[in-house]
Amino acid sequence: MTEEWRPAPSAPEPAAVAEPVVVARATALCKTYGVGEARVVALDRVDVAIRAGELTAIMGPSGSGKSTLMHCLAGLDAADGGEVWIGDTEITALRDDELTRLRRDRIGFVFQAFNLVPTLTALENITLPLDIAGRTPEPGWITRVIDAVGLSDRLRHRPGELSGGQQQRVACARALAARPRIVFADEPTGNLDSRAGAEVLDLMRQCVDSFGQTIVMVTHDPVAASYADRVLFLADGRVVDEMTGPTAERVLERMKRAEGTR
Repeated sequence: MTEEWRPAPSAPEPAAVAEPVVVARATALCKTYGVGEARVVALDRVDVAIRAGELTAIMGPSGSGKSTLMHCLAGLDAADGGEVWIGDTEITALRDDELTRLRRDRIGFVFQAFNLVPTLTALENITLPLDIAGRTPEPGWITRVIDAVGLSDRLRHRPGELSGGQQQRVACARALAARPRIVFADEPTGNLDSRAGAEVLDLMRQCVDSFGQTIVMVTHDPVAASYADRVLFLADGRVVDEMTGPTAERVLERMKRAEGTR
């Protein structure tokens, strides 16, 4: 018998690739300081999107606009033009009281100078944003955060009784306590030695990988940038390059090229 001909099975449709979730974004963002001959353009129509569950580093030479960009994205500084969104909320359209609530409830901050309250214990500093907001800490979540930062035996200590690295880990825990949508870290290792800085960077990486936290970090350090998923390079108030899967060597080489063209 002749074998019945059958059409070859069609190839399966390729699986759809999900679009990354954007936690924060800026469109045509502008910021200037001064007037007349003293006028400085800090941000020049910047477009940027921060993806959920990633550590994004922002780099650039002094005066490039990297700290200004972070401050505008976080609602700490007002832009002169353009839009900034956190999730589905345009923060550039909010009143001051609305912006204060949004920063308190949806944004965490880690600063170079730690910014801890010296009269409070480590635990009291960690829960301070929740106390100010009148919110009860989630015991399970706070315990996970404290375990992650490795400070369970230092909770009764005040900042003056902690090392610089321990203080910055308290600051990281404080930033995470309210389960923010996004954490902004401004030169978080700038006041630390290399060992303490590596501990803080390991912690931030763990928060992204284990908690799904979104972190934006301003840094000038190629080693710190190597912990990121993506690096944005700024120059003269504009995003001029982007790097995924960075290494310290690649970041350093990119920075050297930028310096050579100035």
